[in-house]
Amino acid sequence: MMKDNMIVDSLDFMAEAVGNPNKRIIAEGANATMLDVDYGTFPFVTSSNTTIGGVCTGLGVPPSAIETPIGIMKAYTTRVGEGPFPTNLEGTKIGEQLQQVGHEFGATTGRPRKCGWLDLNVIKYANRINGFSSLNITKLDVMSGIPDIEVATHYTLDGRTLNG
Repeated sequence: MMKDNMIVDSLDFMAEAVGNPNKRIIAEGANATMLDVDYGTFPFVTSSNTTIGGVCTGLGVPPSAIETPIGIMKAYTTRVGEGPFPTNLEGTKIGEQLQQVGHEFGATTGRPRKCGWLDLNVIKYANRINGFSSLNITKLDVMSGIPDIEVATHYTLDGRTLNG
């Protein structure tokens, strides 16, 4: 049972917090840009805005109140379910190592995440949408012991190089 003092008008609550110089708001997204309903790899997306725009549409925070967008990324790329995944290492020794050492299993379903090399094209794309002021790279330790680490810097389609 929820207490009455836990129910608030979220727009008023956020407006008060945004207007209070003694308060800081931290908004954290749980899904990546490529799962965003508007900017992700449709139709393999979630049903919400997982980019920085979700802070405005989901919390009612005005864009002018966003001070420091920080991009948080893994040292490798993961994907649950279907959809394009150019650096996919599924079925390889390195892919399995990333999955096991990185504990890459869905929090709710336990479904294994596909793992692949870091895709810098996706990072550039996400930065164009979200405008990071900095990047926080996580799970670097998971890469330990891999002798040669690869990253995707571009894609090739029909013999043409596509830059991200």
